[in-house]
Amino acid sequence: MPRYFIDLHDGTQPIKDEVGFDLPDLPAARAKVARIMSAIARDMLPDVERQDYVAGVRDDGGNVVYRVRLSLATELLEAGA
Repeated sequence: MPRYFIDLHDGTQPIKDEVGFDLPDLPAARAKVARIMSAIARDMLPDVERQDYVAGVRDDGGNVVYRVRLSLATELLEAGA
């Protein structure tokens, strides 16, 4: 079974996956990274103006085969504007 590695970056600090996941194929890796990014989205802080996350999926040869970007941008609007 292929091994996929999911590296995360929050715009300031990269986190390299050194362990990986044994998954049957790329669609399974895409589903795994989607679940991870969904969990990150649930935990994003609402009081920051912008948060960005990128996840890169590497195959066991070290090639990035899939990338996901997640962004949260907030802005305070004037009342009545």
